[in-house]
Amino acid sequence: MTADAVLSRELKSLQDEMSGSNRERSSPPPDRKVTPAGQPEDAPQGPPPNRQIREFVKASVIGAMVVAILIGRLLGRR
Repeated sequence: MTADAVLSRELKSLQDEMSGSNRERSSPPPDRKVTPAGQPEDAPQGPPPNRQIREFVKASVIGAMVVAILIGRLLGRR
């Protein structure tokens, strides 16, 4: 029976820790200012970094295709 009591206490302390961490995660940090839209004031404006990377890759691929076509035409004339 003592093992059951120890196990119950351990489970209770784990539940308390989990509920405490959930409360901390759900409340906003006190030192940051939040705008009415829910975004911090110092948040960067514009597209997210992933979108910027995708746009850069698309532009690079298009540029590489244009260069390849130009090189192909120049070599085809000789």
